[in-house]
Amino acid sequence: MRARGFKEFVMSVIPFDEREGTIWFDGVLVPWREAKIHVLSHGLHYGSAVFEGERAYGGRIFKSHEHAERLLRSAQYLDFTIPYGVAEIEAAKELVLKTSGLTDAYLRPVAWRGSEMMGVSAQNNTIHLAVAAWEWPSYFDPETKMKGIRLDMADYRRPDPRTIPSASKAAGLYMICTISKHRAENKGYADALMLDWEDYVAECTGANIFFIQDGVVHTPLADRFLNGITRQTVIDLARRRGFEVIERRIRPEEMEGFSECFITGSAAEVTPVSEIGPYRFTPAAMTKTLMDDYTAEVQPKAVAA
Repeated sequence: MRARGFKEFVMSVIPFDEREGTIWFDGVLVPWREAKIHVLSHGLHYGSAVFEGERAYGGRIFKSHEHAERLLRSAQYLDFTIPYGVAEIEAAKELVLKTSGLTDAYLRPVAWRGSEMMGVSAQNNTIHLAVAAWEWPSYFDPETKMKGIRLDMADYRRPDPRTIPSASKAAGLYMICTISKHRAENKGYADALMLDWEDYVAECTGANIFFIQDGVVHTPLADRFLNGITRQTVIDLARRRGFEVIERRIRPEEMEGFSECFITGSAAEVTPVSEIGPYRFTPAAMTKTLMDDYTAEVQPKAVAA
């Protein structure tokens, strides 16, 4: 019997257009239900939108500065400029978090091209920015997380960076991720592992992946997909522990030789994996250590008197 996971959690929440609260929208706070865009917005039709997924712990947004910088870079890759700087974006997130009344929350900044022009070319469209925050518990429930989640193998591949701006957290790049995650969930899996266009291991639909073998951490080289901020944090934590971390190309058949596996992301945090298609893993000490280290890292630090 499958444990309760993320899909069941999503189905139990209030639809996102029917919630109470406020959203920061183009520089002002607006009532949640009034934060709307026109159906002919360019971002909706052509995928000209970028976003971030961030978490706040104890009232502090983890690596807010890094996320704001990446949001601006993502927009530049899509050939548009967000009309706010890093400091303004950080202030907007802080304001939204404060007005939400939440201390532990998920934040979603999103920027997109507006509706002045409707066609592939939209150089004069207004660039909009919004920030929302809501309560979002751990991506997977504790029981499932400790046992390790099950991943399917996705049908779609991460595309060649020569065909897409793979370093951007762009909305359009997630279309095949949604398809792949739906297919996995419909078969009873929590998520899917995606290969790249050369059939090397890439990432999950919304998280990076790590493997452990003989005390060494292995992870795909992140030059063909998004180099996650959580991924970078976990690599740093592993090296602080003295763990060797190797970033390299990984063939799918190599998974047979790995003993542990886990995924990372702002939403997923550090989540152990027990199964990927025909391959099996046993969450053990190194994964648990990195889970605990990450939990300690994201918590606000006490300020000495």
